[in-house]
Amino acid sequence: MLELAVLGLLKERSMHGYQLKKSLSETLGPFWQVSYGALYPALKRLRAQGAVEEVFPKTKVGRRRNVYRLTEKGERLFTELLSSAGEREQDDMGFRVRLAFFRYLKPETRIGVLERRRAALYERLAELKQRLTARSDGYTQSLMRHGMDSTQRDISWLEDLIQAERREAKRPRRARRTSPAGTKEGA
Repeated sequence: MLELAVLGLLKERSMHGYQLKKSLSETLGPFWQVSYGALYPALKRLRAQGAVEEVFPKTKVGRRRNVYRLTEKGERLFTELLSSAGEREQDDMGFRVRLAFFRYLKPETRIGVLERRRAALYERLAELKQRLTARSDGYTQSLMRHGMDSTQRDISWLEDLIQAERREAKRPRRARRTSPAGTKEGA
């Protein structure tokens, strides 16, 4: 998942490690913090795959920073990772990372990802309801109800996103200016 996030950020602009770490935190918010101990090995793997390359900008003073940029192979890998279906819809962080770069997906692909995520949350909700009936401890039951409430809110939010995506997909291509979330489309 870290590789997808790094590729997505480098798709937007070239950055050095510190900028990447900061952008990951800003893009994914409090949900995900990455350490340099995870970031630099991920960059090394991506570089070995030919997905990113280092460039060395000229600096007048100070330490030279390695700036990373996306290659054509990295563009293809990013699209492949972002578009691939699978366990990511069930994994909260995987879904959040994909959602952060949704603007690079086609509307029908976004709808599919959102629908699979909604189905995964319905499964989670059913499991929570089943576990709730098996618990007698009031604190545990309260925690389960909180989890159910949060999951139901997420399902409602996803249903709103799906409906907005469907409306957007029906609009003529030229008339599309913003995503359902209100931000400008990137692709």
